[in-house]
Amino acid sequence: MSIEMQLRVMPESEVREDWAWLAEFMVDAGDFDRFQAERRAGIAEVVEYHFPALHEVYKAAYTPQGSHDWELPVFGGDPVYHATYNQPPFLILRPAQVRDVADFLAAVSFDDLWEVARPKVLPPFSAFDEAEVKGWFLTHHTDLQAFYTRTVPTGHAVVKAFWY
Repeated sequence: MSIEMQLRVMPESEVREDWAWLAEFMVDAGDFDRFQAERRAGIAEVVEYHFPALHEVYKAAYTPQGSHDWELPVFGGDPVYHATYNQPPFLILRPAQVRDVADFLAAVSFDDLWEVARPKVLPPFSAFDEAEVKGWFLTHHTDLQAFYTRTVPTGHAVVKAFWY
């Protein structure tokens, strides 16, 4: 299994705050062809490997007087924990939070975030050209921005899973 953050859209009324149920729902996305079809339909997205560093890029938007909306795109949401806490929690973004994410991503300048975050984000990728690394993160940012923007008008929730 790869290291990734998977996001899937579903009606809020159908979301169950039950770890086992969410595990089954998200594992259903494990079928590659099905998940790719859901991505093409705009109801699923994935950020492979780089999601913790992408969180650091968004963290660059934090100001002590500001909101914490920068937390929402990656690690934000209401956690649903495994009974033994030995598995990563699933995160649920309610429709209002999905709107907050979309608004945040629409309002930020990726280039400005990158300039602030690059000293912290670049070192693990020192074997690669900075332009290439920035391109990876810009692609993740653009994909998430499109995903959340498409989801807002549906009024649906987003469920996030982290696979390690």
